[in-house]
Amino acid sequence: MGIEFAYSAETAFVSPTLLGIGIQHRNMTLIWCLSPMIGFFLTPLLGSFSDRCKSRLGRRRPFIILLSIGIILGLLLVPNGKYFGQLMGDVYPEEELLAKEMDTGGSGGGNFLVNSTAVADEADVINEVVDTSSHPWGIFLTVLGTVLLDFDADACQSPSRAYLLDVCIPEDHALGLSTFTIMAGLGGSLGYAMGGINWDTTFIGVMLGGHVRAVFTLVTFIFIACVIVTLYSFSEIPLDVLSDTSNIDMVNERRMLEGQTYGKFDEDYEASKTYGTMGDNPPQVNHMGLDNPGFQESTFTEYPNNQISLREYVHSIIYMPKSMRILCLTNLFCWMSLVCYSLYFTDFVGEAVFGGNPKAPVGSVEREIYEEGVRFACWGMAMYSLSCSCYSFIIERLVKRFKARQVYMAGQLVYTFGMILMAVTRSPAGVIIFSWTAGVMYSTLFTMPYLLVAHYHASQVFAEDASGTRQCSTTVRGLGTDVALVSSMVFLAQFILSSSMGSIISAAGSTTAVIVSAAVLSFCGSMSASQVMYLDL
Repeated sequence: MGIEFAYSAETAFVSPTLLGIGIQHRNMTLIWCLSPMIGFFLTPLLGSFSDRCKSRLGRRRPFIILLSIGIILGLLLVPNGKYFGQLMGDVYPEEELLAKEMDTGGSGGGNFLVNSTAVADEADVINEVVDTSSHPWGIFLTVLGTVLLDFDADACQSPSRAYLLDVCIPEDHALGLSTFTIMAGLGGSLGYAMGGINWDTTFIGVMLGGHVRAVFTLVTFIFIACVIVTLYSFSEIPLDVLSDTSNIDMVNERRMLEGQTYGKFDEDYEASKTYGTMGDNPPQVNHMGLDNPGFQESTFTEYPNNQISLREYVHSIIYMPKSMRILCLTNLFCWMSLVCYSLYFTDFVGEAVFGGNPKAPVGSVEREIYEEGVRFACWGMAMYSLSCSCYSFIIERLVKRFKARQVYMAGQLVYTFGMILMAVTRSPAGVIIFSWTAGVMYSTLFTMPYLLVAHYHASQVFAEDASGTRQCSTTVRGLGTDVALVSSMVFLAQFILSSSMGSIISAAGSTTAVIVSAAVLSFCGSMSASQVMYLDL
């Protein structure tokens, strides 16, 4: 939930903030590529380190803390980078010129409106001369904050999901993931609604220094509170304890004698024992000699924990089984289609729906129409986050009734048709109505891939032969590693789109191309989902 608050602030205000400090559109696209380039290679490695972490806090929480610190730094730098830069000597000649003009000609209402165009033209000339060399620190700090916020918010999803799966018993995985998505959707909807409020007219906005600072400051406090609640919700068992077979016997015996289901310690132990790094799983052999139909012996039990090296984890990343490759490809299409919506939707509404122009002079009618469209788009995105939360209430029951294949494919097809209708209608009503289908996609990609990964690890099966017979892999695989692999597709999706979307829009001559691209990519994802291995889920 806290991550989604940070996401909403990022997607709504980062681009305008970057443009506001003098960065051109073409350079802004390159900035959005920085975080995906780092995350695509680093996130799977963080997942492997998480599987092997021997901290007393457990395997997941140290990484949640580390990445949360990066998010907080990003939330502080993005709205305040310009201010910090000015403290370090940055200057903004065009703003000084505008302020001087307002002092000399602003008293006569109409005179300022007449002079504003001239001021804008003169400021453009100044910009051409000084470019961004007059405020390098502001640009550097804001870009650094953007990269930190974007990378850490995406990367933090992996240990958070692994933490959730670790502390849940297998029967609760679908419920846990759907609850995760419900909270994410709720956080996103509240975050976007918060961005739609005009904080400049409130006491909080005046006190904190404006609309953007108010939103980011409130989001920062909300995020910190969410992190604290998460870290204290369940205790993890350190890896050293998990590898102690004597503790395994003791816990198994106590569970049998007391007839417990799962509690604080037992829940963490049972989930981690079943779903952690496969090398951590000696419990596949029943030490008490009792029947345990929930587990099947496999070659994973042949790898003692102390023999699993980082090289083996990296090998498991590079040489993924076919089931994981198809699942990653499907998630890539899903994220590419959703990134089209989330990163470029406000611009689509401002230009294609409302008919505004982001390049028009400040104060002009076209510029005001565009900004009105951007604010209206925030409410559409709030609806998309709300629908994500609502759909997540029923996705678990849909999987039980219609099976995972149908739910996975249908969720993407619903989004496909929604985007087609939005591109065709291009109306304010369509923005609100069809944004609900984006929530269905968001809930689908937040739940289904990770439910399947957990199912693969629970059954210890990553491949099927032509006849449908399950085959156990002899490769050591960790849950954190595979969750991170699937999650890293968001970085690749963002990198591909950031590199190509500008050219697509220029070729099409309209931002409607963004919505059409989302529909096409979602359809491709649905076709890819038909080839995913579901293991009767």
